[in-house]
Amino acid sequence: MTDTYEPERENAGAHRRNMTVRAGIDAWFVREVLPLEAALTQYLRHNWRDNAGVADLLQDVYLRVYEAALKEQPKSTKSFVFTIAHNLLVDRVRREKVIPLEAAENLEALVAAAEAPGPEAQTIARDELRIVQAAVDKLPPRARQAFLLHHVHGLPVRQIAARMSITDRAVTWHLNEGLRALANALYRDPPERRTKS
Repeated sequence: MTDTYEPERENAGAHRRNMTVRAGIDAWFVREVLPLEAALTQYLRHNWRDNAGVADLLQDVYLRVYEAALKEQPKSTKSFVFTIAHNLLVDRVRREKVIPLEAAENLEALVAAAEAPGPEAQTIARDELRIVQAAVDKLPPRARQAFLLHHVHGLPVRQIAARMSITDRAVTWHLNEGLRALANALYRDPPERRTKS
């Protein structure tokens, strides 16, 4: 007799878990997403000149945010919401058969922003840049000078040699020394040692 009730208990348990998850997402939505409404509305108005459609766009953003958060709650709410808004605008512009002139002007900016690296990629890039900077700072002065002249200012070996009053071969040696130091900093040191320096 308990066998017939077991599926009902499992369904009830799954329903309770689902309701608990939804309650948590509801609270998160009210606490973190709704306070962004003024900035989000301004962003939509700025990038979608049809002001009559902004309210619908806002509701679509909220729906997408909520549905995505049910699957996985984002770490950075603001960037998550504005990324969804941006992607929605790009989708709308692409679907429109007649693109408003204002939307066409902003389309390149929208597509460029969509292709920009996300916050995590930017953080990783900044960390790697700090590692590179630290490695370059540790180079001997002549090697650092040659390295910066070549890789930052784009000067060819011959011009660097003339500027530093050394041979082309010495410039090449200094450049190789700089590349070895960077390779060691980026690829040989364990990540925990790299972040401490």
